[in-house]
Amino acid sequence: MTALSDAAIRVRSALEARGLETPMRGTHLSTDEQQEQITGLMTQVMDVLGLDLEDDSLAETPQRIAKMYVREIFSGLDYAHFPKITLIENKMQVDEMVQVRDITLTSTCEHHFVTIDGTATVAYIPRGKVIGLSKINRIVQFFARRPQVQERLTQQVLVALQTLLESEDVAISITATHYCVKARGVMDATSATTTTSLGGIFKTRPATRHEFLSGVVR
Repeated sequence: MTALSDAAIRVRSALEARGLETPMRGTHLSTDEQQEQITGLMTQVMDVLGLDLEDDSLAETPQRIAKMYVREIFSGLDYAHFPKITLIENKMQVDEMVQVRDITLTSTCEHHFVTIDGTATVAYIPRGKVIGLSKINRIVQFFARRPQVQERLTQQVLVALQTLLESEDVAISITATHYCVKARGVMDATSATTTTSLGGIFKTRPATRHEFLSGVVR
């Protein structure tokens, strides 16, 4: 089992303390064992649906799905994959908002296991520490690579950054299309969902909140 980084441990503990961790029981299975079991289960699903698994187009589909689940779209369930975080001392005394817009994310609805496709805008006010810009994107993508609901995903990114930066002054907004709405059920192809989570002065100072939100809605 891969040892978790200090950043991963602190973030997971903070989420658990606030009741924001993804509902998980954990697993004793290795990645290969997970893939093997999911392959067998997907074979059963496809067989129940009456698909011909001897057809050359379908024969490897259970293996493909298993690999995709474990190593790609659900890899964020394993904190061993939490991104390596670069934090530096704020020697330049930067005290104005740092905002990263249009972070692309692809997640999976935990209710129907179909795609959530969207973008995130993240901002923070530097205090004692500054985080490498690409690390913000990686944190968003890590938590997106799980079965999710958008509200929890938004909160998870906020708390993760607050924990790492040791500051409450973080804000995030996510706008996404949910394929459980677009491709099934009501089948509304044009609607989108926006969730916002504000911390510190983004919540208490109207001017700072307005500055952030005006960058989200352009």
